[in-house]
Amino acid sequence: MSELENNGVNVAEEIPQGPDLDPALVEEMAKAGVLYGRKKSKTHPRMRPFIYTTRNSIEILDLPKTHEALDKAGEFIKEVAKKDGLVLVVGTKPAAQDLVENFGKKFSMPYVTKRWLGGTVTNFKTILKRTQFYQNLKTQEATGKLDKYTKKEQLGFRKLIEKMDIFFSGLEKLTRLPDALLVVNVNDHITAVREAKISKIPVVAILSTDTDPGIVSYPIPANDNAQSSLAWIFQKLEAKMAEGIKEKVPTAAPK
Repeated sequence: MSELENNGVNVAEEIPQGPDLDPALVEEMAKAGVLYGRKKSKTHPRMRPFIYTTRNSIEILDLPKTHEALDKAGEFIKEVAKKDGLVLVVGTKPAAQDLVENFGKKFSMPYVTKRWLGGTVTNFKTILKRTQFYQNLKTQEATGKLDKYTKKEQLGFRKLIEKMDIFFSGLEKLTRLPDALLVVNVNDHITAVREAKISKIPVVAILSTDTDPGIVSYPIPANDNAQSSLAWIFQKLEAKMAEGIKEKVPTAAPK
């Protein structure tokens, strides 16, 4: 049973249609739960143009508009990939963590799945030094180079690695400032979004009806809580990323 049905909303009756969008695609999005928003009482005024209707106090997103926004975001991601750009992917809720990590690993991009470390973008040089220290410490542990220390010292190093895992795991590929951020749920990661804005880094964000879409460059209005919805969107963004990498112009070899 879908979340919509759990809230007394008949999916079949509430699927918004668009003149230029395949009805089968709209139905596919609906079945993935993409159209499911928050309660009407939480709706941000700037999200109203993306809302199709309200049923049982639950906002139903206008899927043709969501698809249009996803297309724009996907084309931007594609252009970043074509230019060999770096995308930092951020999503710490359980529904997003695996998708974010898989995206990062698939394309060798940095990602955050546990906790955003303040200054990751705005204080990048310091963060880079800490990331390099973290990587070096893990390498020493893996190669047995920490064995020369006392058991108490080794235990201290392991505790430090575990603590640093929370902030630095996934950031190994962040060797320079990213060209874009891909964020799941803006309200949960407002610090990351604000840092990107200060650093003039474009943000692609999957956000629900309780969020101001104007604070990011490429908003994708969608259900940002359900894994099925996020998986459907990530599949489309991954396809665009792959297209961009395939079309990447080779860098000329130095003479």
